[in-house]
Amino acid sequence: MIEIKDKMILIDGKPQLIMCGEIHYYRLNKEDWQDRIDKLKEAGCNAVASYVPWLCHEYQEGQFDLVGRTRPELDLAGFIDLCKENDLYFFVRPGPFIMAEMKNEGIPYWVYEKHPEIVPISWDGEEATTKTIDYLADGFLQEVRNWYKEVMGFITPRLYHRGGNIIGVQLDNEIGMLSWVSNKPDLTDHVLKDFVTWLEHSYSGSELSERYPWYGSDFEKLKASVRSPEDTYAAALLHDLGYYMRNRFARYVNILRSYAEEFDVKDIPFVVNIHGTGQGRGLTFPIGISQLYESYTQAPGYISGSDIYFGDLSMETFQDLYVINGFMDAVHLPDQPLTSVEFNCGDGNFGSNYGGRYDPSAADFKTRMCIAQGNRLLNYYLFTGGVNYRLEPAPQDGNDRVAFTGERHGFAAPVSPEGELNYTFPRMARSIRTAMAVADKLAEMKEEHDAVSFAFIPDYFMTEYRYPKSSVMAEILSNIEANRAGGAWEIVARAMLLTCYRFGSVDIQNKELDPKKTPVLVVPSARYLDASVQHKLADYLEQGGAIFLYGEVPLYDMEGRECTVLADKLGVKPKGMSLGAENYWLSVIADSWAAARPEVRTHAAQTFEVEKATPIMRVYDTNEVCGFEAAVGKGKAIVLATPYPCDLSFFKKVFERLGAPAALAHDYEHHGLFITTTASAKGERFLHVLNLDGLDKELHFYEQGNKLFDGRKLLIQSKDGVMLPLNVMYESYKIVYSTAEIIEVDKNKISFRLTQAEDVIALETNCTIALHDEYKVEVKDGLTYVFSQKHAKVDDRLTVYFEG
Repeated sequence: MIEIKDKMILIDGKPQLIMCGEIHYYRLNKEDWQDRIDKLKEAGCNAVASYVPWLCHEYQEGQFDLVGRTRPELDLAGFIDLCKENDLYFFVRPGPFIMAEMKNEGIPYWVYEKHPEIVPISWDGEEATTKTIDYLADGFLQEVRNWYKEVMGFITPRLYHRGGNIIGVQLDNEIGMLSWVSNKPDLTDHVLKDFVTWLEHSYSGSELSERYPWYGSDFEKLKASVRSPEDTYAAALLHDLGYYMRNRFARYVNILRSYAEEFDVKDIPFVVNIHGTGQGRGLTFPIGISQLYESYTQAPGYISGSDIYFGDLSMETFQDLYVINGFMDAVHLPDQPLTSVEFNCGDGNFGSNYGGRYDPSAADFKTRMCIAQGNRLLNYYLFTGGVNYRLEPAPQDGNDRVAFTGERHGFAAPVSPEGELNYTFPRMARSIRTAMAVADKLAEMKEEHDAVSFAFIPDYFMTEYRYPKSSVMAEILSNIEANRAGGAWEIVARAMLLTCYRFGSVDIQNKELDPKKTPVLVVPSARYLDASVQHKLADYLEQGGAIFLYGEVPLYDMEGRECTVLADKLGVKPKGMSLGAENYWLSVIADSWAAARPEVRTHAAQTFEVEKATPIMRVYDTNEVCGFEAAVGKGKAIVLATPYPCDLSFFKKVFERLGAPAALAHDYEHHGLFITTTASAKGERFLHVLNLDGLDKELHFYEQGNKLFDGRKLLIQSKDGVMLPLNVMYESYKIVYSTAEIIEVDKNKISFRLTQAEDVIALETNCTIALHDEYKVEVKDGLTYVFSQKHAKVDDRLTVYFEG
């Protein structure tokens, strides 16, 4: 039995960590399947994932092949069964869309030919420029149901609770992504009729008449008015279209689930894949969270999964991954765990031109951060490359293959199309095996947080559709985009992580905001913020909450109507914006407790008239206030309304003044470290550390001002990650601490990866440790200390043996 409970994946009642590798069986010769599975097991994975391409399995209408009748590699049943023979779980992804660089994103050609009406019409009556489809078109859903009937017939008997190995089913893939990236919302006739119905359920007739001058007109005028909106109602349409599409995607997901359950695929997690990372960053990822917000929160039984395409995790990007994991958790239902169903791995050479190349630490670092933040399933995508075979009969489209990437596919994967291991494989495998060595511990641990959370506002990322000719939409969206991620993530989130803050996130738009549960809140704020959210923040302050607002104090609601609820509560009056210009080098100076800092350049500053608030930042030449501290009710707010450098001491001071000191610390002066901790209900913990730089670092670790590891100075090697145990318990001993990380646990021995010139493992045990020339043993003050006699840079594996 598979359960989703308290942010864990339980299989037969036991918390599990699922480490998958994506193997596209249909891109490999059948005789190569076992070899790729062997390599996946060598990497330490316990599960296989794969798309099931509708395009391949029903290339011609009604002629299904899921058993290898036409091509041996199309034997889906045989591949899943082979994985089971290898004691591997299976995560199946049957579409209908799969993307995966497939032609038509994996949809058969005949579907488009038979149902030309499913191709969406968008802004100004233009057709969609991508291979997206009107998801709720009757013709399309009819064909999808037929596909599900066929493919679920092979999935159903292989479900885990029926004796098989399938533990999850993904419904479609990256829903809404194509219309977002092309800015082509589906405005087909029947969609617009449905949109009007949705509007009539959302507003009264009088409200609609006030919002939209075309409401009540004939359908032709309605179509023209929505497809080519005027600025008088563009802001309202921006809001309503975003909310409607969320609802529409949720209905589509629910229909797919109903089809799966109709064909007896039940009692298993249904996964909704969230898209959004791009160009090696996560700044746009929350657009996918917003688009699919209702899809994976509409009922129990769903899991959302991220697409993590970051390349290297570096000082530039590490806060992106941390923040988006927090945002996903913020919108989840209480039981939903974090997962990543496309977890980018390999060397980054996607163009086969060496224009992109990842460091070996890339997959390792991302794995470690995601596991520390509570991800329970990671699917390494793409684990192995393959070949795109030619379609028969040929579509005569230039290469006649199933995909547009050419003959070889996945040449950047850790395992090449020919089965060779590239340079990224060993480090990736090391991190997977390390996690799996303590999977029973990690699978139930949660990240520990300081008393500060990052605010998530889903509507700040509801920016996927904009009418290109609308100046109103452009003004609202450009301001939101300027404030929602770039500065806040680049400066505040990075500063928090570099000063050892561990923080979660709170959906302040849709969920309760309680100062007792969330004492301090970081709010990346734009000039526009919904009135209900402004009221919620004002009430939060009155009740004793503390806010650090970075960006702009809002002056309008999300539709551009004046709304100064939060500004009024802060007791300030916004004056305007000071902007840098040619030959005007806008600069700001610190004041009050923030003083004694250098004057800094900036490009914008929102200025205020303040009475009771204490100024902490001013524009240099006008002395206007652009940052302040204000007491509000029982609470306090610090506002910084100007982009400011990543001054770690300044931001640390901000959070300490708001009542949230960081419990963890280190004494390495040049920073470049990510540190967090996870803990179980039993008090077992791990300290997770990433050295993001290419240089070794010596330092002490502190918690609540006390040195950890008996005060020992540790060396964190360049571009290395470690997961160090603290009070981790096994049947006959407890690891009080270790400077080496656990890599294997057996009945009478435990193995470690060494990290120091002399590693120390401190144990509480009544067992006798066997003598060995690779370590020495000392007993002192009730603890047994094991000292490695090997330098980690010479030989980094140590096994400690217990007698008896």
